[in-house]
Order: sequence, then C-alpha cells, then structure tokens
Amino acid sequence: MAAPLRIGLIGAGWIATDHVFVLRKLGHDVVAVCDIDLERAAKVAPEGARSYGAWEELLDNEELDAVWVATPPLLHRAPAVAAMERGLPVFLEKPIARTLEDAIAIAEAAERAAVVCAIGYQWHATEALEHLVAALGDQPVAYLWGVSVGPTAARPWFLERSGGGGNLLERGSHQLDLQRAVAGEVESVQVAATGIHLAQSELDPGDIEDAATITLRFASGAVGTVILAWTKQGQPGAYTLDVLAPSATLHIKLDPAFTLTGQVGDVRIKETMVVHPFERAIARFVEAIEVGAPDSVFCTPRDAIGTLATALACERSLLEGGRVVEVTEVHAP
Repeated sequence: MAAPLRIGLIGAGWIATDHVFVLRKLGHDVVAVCDIDLERAAKVAPEGARSYGAWEELLDNEELDAVWVATPPLLHRAPAVAAMERGLPVFLEKPIARTLEDAIAIAEAAERAAVVCAIGYQWHATEALEHLVAALGDQPVAYLWGVSVGPTAARPWFLERSGGGGNLLERGSHQLDLQRAVAGEVESVQVAATGIHLAQSELDPGDIEDAATITLRFASGAVGTVILAWTKQGQPGAYTLDVLAPSATLHIKLDPAFTLTGQVGDVRIKETMVVHPFERAIARFVEAIEVGAPDSVFCTPRDAIGTLATALACERSLLEGGRVVEVTEVHAP
C-alpha cells in the first residue's frame, strides 16, 4: 500500500463513524473532523485529530490528501467544490446532492480539477453485482425487482422532503443505482405511496412517505420495480435484488449477508461475497487516487447524476398523483 492518506471528514453524523472505522482499518489517518456541532465532531474524531465547527476552517488549516463529505445532501455542493478546487480528491456520501443543479456543479468541479471523486452507493460496489453482470453475459434483462425494507436512523433532514428527500431519495436511490448498473438508463417512472405511518411518530411526523412502490421503464426495454418501506426499530429487514433474463434467474441478497444465487441456462450459481461493499467502495476510491484514474471508482459523479435524476422523477411522480414521469422532465444532462 502507498503511504497512508491524511483525511479530513466533513459531517459527523452516524454514517461518519462508519467511514472513520473503515478508513482506519485500511491504514489511513483521519486528521480532522468538522461538524456544525463541535461536540459531535469531537466525539467522532479519532485520538489526536482536530475538530472544527466550519468546513472552511478545516480546509484552510489542514494539510490533506483527501476529503470525505458526509453532510446532509442539501449541503454537499459548497464543501465538495471547494475541496476539489484545491486539488483534493473527494468521497461523497450518497446521494451526490439534493438538486440536479448542485450535482452538475459538483461533477463539473471534479472534471475541471481532474481529481478523483466517488459517490458512496455501497450496493454499486458489491462483488455480487459484478458476478451477476458477468453471469448474464449478452442476455438482455427483462425484469428486475428490488426490496429495501427495514429500520433506518431517523434524521430531521431525512424526514423533511425539501431537505433530504426521505425514502425516495435517501433509501430508494440505493436500489435505483443498483438497477441502473444492471439494466442501464431509466426512461420513465411511476410511484405509489402509502399514507400510513410505519416508523414515523404520529406526534412528530415529517412530510415524507414511509413506504412506496416504484415502477421503472428502462431504455433497454426492461421493466423494474422497487419496494421501499421504513419500519420501526426491532422489525426485520429485507434488502434484495432479483433479475430475470431469457435464460437466467438471479438473486442478490444484500446487507447483512451478501450472496448471489440463481441459475443461468443449466448452470446453478451460488457465491458469497468476501468484502463488505462499504469497505470495497472506499478501497477502490483510494486506489483511484494512487494511480490517478478518476473513472475507475465504482460510482462517478456523472453516473450519480443519472441516479439522482431518476430519483427526482420518482419524487415528481409521487407529488403529482402517481402519474408517469419521463426522467428527462427533470432536465437531466
């Protein structure tokens, strides 16, 4: 391995602790952590790392090799662009941004600076996805259905559609990204959602949906569905993707047991993944920095824009009574 990277982490929510753990496991140094809550930053910062209350101070005062941005998506643009303008590689928690305008600005900043930038869609990084695509070969995909059901950490911005996008943007985009990686670009979407609360508190609800079903029509001719449900802590979860092709029936089981099973022709398939996709995505980002290959990350900013545009089309369908929405209606580049 090359010399350990000196990393600055912007945003100290619950996901930041996972990033710190994996980065240290891989031998890298988190030297500074920033959060608007300075006490929270200090709790996440490893021993010896400095804490900041503003990301501008972190960038001005630290000598860094890379920056991690794990703020709410509405706040991604400013620190990500500022870091890349300084020539620093950036790892962005998904989604790339809350709006297409911000997402395009981030992608353009990465391209101007010619730096490595990766978006952390962990299902995109699982070995199961690569093995599934290889097993399909030249077969066209006919149908996909994904399930993302289970508890998740409640954050104020997650509950506010304008701030975080709730299930459709936050949870749903993991499945949308995974299905796009298998079947290609999405042409149109349609969404139906329940008005019944599963996990939200009746005393303090947000304005998002707790459960929804998404229908996707792909440019390739494939059709996909995604079932999303945010449930109470203690309830079991299900995170899967099934794919049908003319001579293939394949099933990926995601977190916490990453496996690929199914059949292609007369051949039975059963594989277990050996590296957690969260760790694998981070390791690939570091490798891309070492060899100077921005396009070798699992999910580039431009690819993440496609997932965001699909998620925003889903949001429009939901808000407009479940009508079919063309992805181009949200003005994806």
